Amino acid sequence: MLKLYGFSVSNYYNMVKLALLEKGLPFEEVPFYAGQTPEALAVSPRGKVPVLRVKQGFINETSVILEYIEQTQEGRSLLPADPFQRAQVLALCREIELYIELPARACFAEAFFGMPVPEAIKEKTRAELSLGIASLGRHGRFAPYVAGESFTIADLYFMYSVNLACAVGEKLFGLDLLAELPAAKALLERLHAMPNAQKVAADREAAMPAFMAMIAAKK
Repeated sequence: MLKLYGFSVSNYYNMVKLALLEKGLPFEEVPFYAGQTPEALAVSPRGKVPVLRVKQGFINETSVILEYIEQTQEGRSLLPADPFQRAQVLALCREIELYIELPARACFAEAFFGMPVPEAIKEKTRAELSLGIASLGRHGRFAPYVAGESFTIADLYFMYSVNLACAVGEKLFGLDLLAELPAAKALLERLHAMPNAQKVAADREAAMPAFMAMIAAKK
């Protein structure tokens, strides 16, 4: 059986978890906060989550895990068979990660954990988020899903990265990042209303108190 290592508060962990659920695959969740201990690094080379354990060993990096699942497992297809359409989905994933997720992540400490971030970093985040959302508006189709008619890996990145970026935009800058993209905003709501997404969200909420206690202990 597939084993998913990580913790339910991680958005990248939840991308893989929802993919497994949507494909109807049996898997076991293994609590794993990673870190830089020898034991953790034996599982994850950079000490990050998620990690997927398969018969041959460990697979790290979310994008690689998702493609591996698609290439080797049965169930609902999350990538188009056509090479060009597949490339469009994967490009959207990278654009969301590089131009929305990463700029927003620079401000997670202040937005979610009350730890101040330098103004220069916040201003850079604000500018880069504006550019990243504009790029998503040009490339995303939202017809009705991010890449077109079918639910794909791009929707996983969209729902678990853009939602956090929107929270950063609102909390730190008073901005509605999707104000000019009503179809994207509507899709985000529909995706999070999916039964499996609601299960993932419930698990996240259940895990949040312990996670916040761990963060507080590290301050």
